[in-house]
Amino acid sequence: MNYLNVEASQHEMKLIQMGAKVEQINSKMCYIKFVIDGLPVEYVYNLNKKNKYFLERINPYPLAIRSYEKVEDIVKVIEVDVRQFQNMVKSKNVQSFVNITNEFIDIIKKFEDLILYYNVPAEKVGVIMGKIDEINQEINETKKTANRVFFDKEPENLK
Repeated sequence: MNYLNVEASQHEMKLIQMGAKVEQINSKMCYIKFVIDGLPVEYVYNLNKKNKYFLERINPYPLAIRSYEKVEDIVKVIEVDVRQFQNMVKSKNVQSFVNITNEFIDIIKKFEDLILYYNVPAEKVGVIMGKIDEINQEINETKKTANRVFFDKEPENLK
């Protein structure tokens, strides 16, 4: 047994003692990197326990995309995603877009710390939800007034 297997077994035992059900899967992880006009666009995918390929974008901002049946499906998704980023980098606001997205991710992490470490009063939860509603409204209003520039596929989350 090599060192990695011993170390994994030790971690698995600790997790089982904590009450987890652990399934070790030996798989390969694939790392994909593009540089589009100086903007790194990177992905990783691996085979999960359901024999599906789980795809994540890790740069310019992290985003779990979803699971796919076949690697060919991942290639198709990445192909469209890359075309979308090729289009986005033409904007004068590309760095602002990336910064805003990373700020949202940072806010999610801060909110998680808030709810895991503090007893948050219900009225504060309402205030935060109101701010989220405002941002959603602003995104929807901006969509109505902005010119659409990418037509190869329909938006999945912006209806």
